[in-house]
Amino acid sequence: MGRKKKKKKKYRVFWFFVKLQFVLMLFVVAAVGYYYYGGYALQVQKMKDEAVQFVKKSGEDTFCATQTSVVYDKDGNTISTLKGEKDVYYLPYEEIPADICSAIVSIEDKKFYQHSGIDFRAILRAVKAAIENGEVTQGGSTITQQLARTIFLTQDRTWQRKVEEIFIAVELEKKYSKSKILEFYLNNIYFGNGYYGIQAASIGYFNQEADQLDLSQMAFLCAIPNNPTLYDPLVHMENTLGRRDRILNQMYEDGKIAESACLMAKAEQIVLNRPAHAKNNYVETYTYYCAIRLLMEYEGFAFQTEFKNEEEKEQYQNAYNELYSECQKKLYTAGYRIYTSMDLTMQSMLQQAVDENLSTFSDVNEEGVFRLQAAGVCIDNETGYVRAVVGGRSQDLGGYTLNRAYQSHRQPGSCIKPLIVYAPMMEREYTPDSIVTDEPIEDGPSNADKSYSGEMTVRSALSRSKNTIAWKLFEELTPKVGLSYLKAMHFAKLTPEDERLTSALGGLTNGASPVEMAAAYAALQNDGDYRAPTCIVRITDADGNEIVSTSQEEKKVYKTTAARMVTDMLVTAITEGTGRGLGVTDMPSAGKTGTTNDNKDGWFAGYTRYYTTAVWVGYDMPAELPGLSGSTYPGAIWHAFMESCHVGLTPAEFLPYVEMDPYDKIRRDALGEDALEDAENRD
Repeated sequence: MGRKKKKKKKYRVFWFFVKLQFVLMLFVVAAVGYYYYGGYALQVQKMKDEAVQFVKKSGEDTFCATQTSVVYDKDGNTISTLKGEKDVYYLPYEEIPADICSAIVSIEDKKFYQHSGIDFRAILRAVKAAIENGEVTQGGSTITQQLARTIFLTQDRTWQRKVEEIFIAVELEKKYSKSKILEFYLNNIYFGNGYYGIQAASIGYFNQEADQLDLSQMAFLCAIPNNPTLYDPLVHMENTLGRRDRILNQMYEDGKIAESACLMAKAEQIVLNRPAHAKNNYVETYTYYCAIRLLMEYEGFAFQTEFKNEEEKEQYQNAYNELYSECQKKLYTAGYRIYTSMDLTMQSMLQQAVDENLSTFSDVNEEGVFRLQAAGVCIDNETGYVRAVVGGRSQDLGGYTLNRAYQSHRQPGSCIKPLIVYAPMMEREYTPDSIVTDEPIEDGPSNADKSYSGEMTVRSALSRSKNTIAWKLFEELTPKVGLSYLKAMHFAKLTPEDERLTSALGGLTNGASPVEMAAAYAALQNDGDYRAPTCIVRITDADGNEIVSTSQEEKKVYKTTAARMVTDMLVTAITEGTGRGLGVTDMPSAGKTGTTNDNKDGWFAGYTRYYTTAVWVGYDMPAELPGLSGSTYPGAIWHAFMESCHVGLTPAEFLPYVEMDPYDKIRRDALGEDALEDAENRD
């Protein structure tokens, strides 16, 4: 009886397995049929083909395409780093410490050196979890798969993404060595808080390069990428330390470190040392602007300030904006090294001069920004490069603010007179000693003091800023000719409507920026030779290969004698005229005040042989400021700054001008001024 029961039980078990095998066969047949006839075969094949193409087209640049650009001042000190989507300082495999490689392999992919891109057991565990949970919840990914996902795919948790990840990983292993794959991986994984790559994380958390870290710090950093949120050391330090200890234990078990080293590293107290990111608001925004435009020029873009019609202007602006955006993106991701002429000491001096001289004005607008503002720019006369640029008063507003030094254009007032009236007229038979008549003009301007002085020299007219004389000379010159000098110096906001007599007094439609004014006055000091203002000396790639550089080419705008005559008259403006008392102590100085109607804008622009500086003061939304004139707040800022930056410099006289006798004038007209100067040099 017992035997019959056992026999019957075996019989039932046998048929159970037969039925199970049959069901499994049906399941496999159904699965295969579903795979092919449901379209999944084509879908998977497409993913495989795509994976092959991804890897085939890849090169080493694919894995280090996004790098941090760095900006340096004139002495090679870092001004700022430009972080794009990824903050990457790329390290080749040879420069990555061995303990970092061991740590990441021990915790992330023990079989890294044995597999061909995928770990089947780990995948089966992930598949099981996916079936149980209805979605992909576990990793099971090798280092190669993680790299594939980071570089080529999204972070979506779908079976399609997982399958394509596997295909890419296999192809990567065929094309690249294990050391290269590890190099790519460690330079691209995310370490939290904006840091992509081991070097960026090392600098970001410890203010040290990766090869300067000790074992405990290396393991600590390698703990983060598994889950940058959970192991964020700024928020969950205890979690990061716990995973660090697990990594150290794994390294010991894998024979990568000695037990004593493991124990010492685990006992070490981790102290973060994040570098301070001081923001040089105005330096940085102006630097980026100059760098982007230089890159645009490198791409072949031709800048324009004049247009035939509105349609041409609109087309130009669209092309400009598109390329500007493109080059801006490169600036943040291409790993450029940007070398500038900026002098941070002078920058601090100019900012201090602005802040101290406007310190009594504390009113702010609805956004909390000081209502009364100022901007200033300093150019090195020897090189033509910008040394300091201040776009407003110091205020911590949590981000970059309007840089009025180049982004704001305001009425220049009488500061424009030397540029479009007096220097051009010095090329046309006038000299500083020519006699002119200060008298009322029907339908013309009056002088600021409402008085008239009769006959006077041109020197006196300029130094005392006589509006009547500037008006009459400009009328004789014609506005079209006078404005041509500003166009030659690329004043960006000129309009056809500016060809009017009021422009002689600074009544421009859109005005001028402090950068434009500083560069134009620097041209007067530089014997009439204009150099486009910039602070960029050169831009290289991360390896030091030069991409583009500037040579500060000179363009003759004013004749040499005319420029020297105006300089001589501007010296008088500081010693006897509207700028009296604002000169640099024991240093020959030349300058001009500028004040607009109703005291809405105040300017002072001037120079020594060493530096040219232009300063503007006013409200962002033009409004009257009682007591504002070129000689008050702007002049005080100019004087304070120029005094500071000339300390210790040897007094330097301006180059003299020589009035021509009638014979020289005939020779000049016949030969041209440059040829005449060459002939004189030969004599």
